[in-house]
Amino acid sequence: MENLEKYNNAFVQVFGAKEEDLNDNYGKETVTEWDSVHLLSLIAELEEAFDILFDPEDIMEMTSYAKGKELLSKYDIVL
Repeated sequence: MENLEKYNNAFVQVFGAKEEDLNDNYGKETVTEWDSVHLLSLIAELEEAFDILFDPEDIMEMTSYAKGKELLSKYDIVL
């Protein structure tokens, strides 16, 4: 599975999103389900998928699909 597929799959699993709806505008401001519980579930999915551990500061910054891609690049994950 490609990295982008893994990334998108995490959003599909946690938010029940359709892959075609995932874009840079997808985030806590536009997704009513985006709350602390879903955020932690998303973090857990991403950590497992990419075998990483996010820093607490990065978890707090995870506010959108676009920001998640940016954060993963800090961990040398290319999407």
